[in-house]
Amino acid sequence: MAFAPALHAEWIKIRTLRSQLGGLSAILLATVAFSALAAADSGDDPADAFDPLSSVYFGVNFGQIAAIAFATTAVSAEFQGGALRVSLAAVPHRGRWFAAKLTAIALPVLAVGLATGLLALAAGSAALGDDADAIGTGEGLRAAVGCGIYLTLLALFAAGLTAVLRSGVATLSILIPFLLIVSFVVGDVSGNAADFLPDRAGQTVLHSTWEGTLGPWSGLAVTALWTAAALAAGAWRLRRRDA
Repeated sequence: MAFAPALHAEWIKIRTLRSQLGGLSAILLATVAFSALAAADSGDDPADAFDPLSSVYFGVNFGQIAAIAFATTAVSAEFQGGALRVSLAAVPHRGRWFAAKLTAIALPVLAVGLATGLLALAAGSAALGDDADAIGTGEGLRAAVGCGIYLTLLALFAAGLTAVLRSGVATLSILIPFLLIVSFVVGDVSGNAADFLPDRAGQTVLHSTWEGTLGPWSGLAVTALWTAAALAAGAWRLRRRDA
């Protein structure tokens, strides 16, 4: 089977599952809702610690969980009930099938991520009130686009890790605590080394100012390297192990 029909087949799998569509919706809803709440409560922050752009995109910390859950579910479903054998019977070239699966994950997450970035900017700015004037047009656009790219990279990172572990439960058990707890703990004790973790590096694009080694786009580049490594490991695992 050629790539285009393989991609179409993978997209059908995603859009016909309510849990998958719910995961995409949760990316937008969680991010926008928590961003608005955080922005509304940011008036108590000390002036020297206040970052209006970071407040506007605070909800990404929760939206990213929905993004990795979406990608993890999409890949882990193939390792249940012999589904992978059926998929590979239709697309014997494993690399082509994996590329189609990843594309079917990346495109909707990117589309939802970009919409999420714009809506979070609008909702957060409204909640900030006059403090939102500190966010420049170019800065806001950069963060909105960066939000979509970051969520897409994180979803693909989760997809690659799921292909390695062949278990959605194992992947989520690693990534969710890492994103919510471990990354912050490591950041407090390791200095600039924590700037190169996939989430901390990528989220630099969502800040007005940054003190670490990486800037907005170099931070996304580091996250992209983590993602590429996970996808390469997933592709290697897929070729090496029986369906």
